Amino acid sequence: MVKRGEVWLVALDPTVGVEIQKTRPCLVVSPPEIHDNLRIALVSPMTSGSRPMPFRVPIHFQGVDGFVVLEQTRAVDKHRMLRRLGEAPAATLDETLATLRNLFTP
Repeated sequence: MVKRGEVWLVALDPTVGVEIQKTRPCLVVSPPEIHDNLRIALVSPMTSGSRPMPFRVPIHFQGVDGFVVLEQTRAVDKHRMLRRLGEAPAATLDETLATLRNLFTP
């Protein structure tokens, strides 16, 4: 079972071009209507090797500072989700969802 706000280790390869690669932590951003009824979840990769931008949300998770990379949000088959790592802080999830709304609102 997947829940919005959880962080999962997700196998993102194969990728093309500048898509974020490797197996890495990802924040689940999909609502339950998607991941409870379909075999996919919407996830945003996390990285500690990036720089701040208006569409990246800072996160401190398991002792590491990094960013939720919202421009790389994607739908993944739940088979790519290898294991649950924990939950993002509530404030980080709120900021992530607000930033996503701003990205997709004209």
